[in-house]
Amino acid sequence: MSRKVHCVKLDKEADGLKWITYPGELGERIFQQVSQEAWQMWLSHQTMLINEYRLTPIEPKARKFLEEEMEKFFFGGGSEKPKEFVEPEK
Repeated sequence: MSRKVHCVKLDKEADGLKWITYPGELGERIFQQVSQEAWQMWLSHQTMLINEYRLTPIEPKARKFLEEEMEKFFFGGGSEKPKEFVEPEK
């Protein structure tokens, strides 16, 4: 049986994450308030940010940027796509 959370991103009751996916206080907030569906949305958005900005996630500056964007994505006004980003054709 999966645990349910009221997802802060989707504003609905949904399946919660199975484990803490990020360290620290932010990771705990995500675990308590973010659904599996919203986490998958973040992973896609994060991949786009890494690719568009050509980030190297092991670099501290890139990790700080991604953490700030993650917090905005879930708990702020949302993380913006780069101005130059063009959605891929399906």
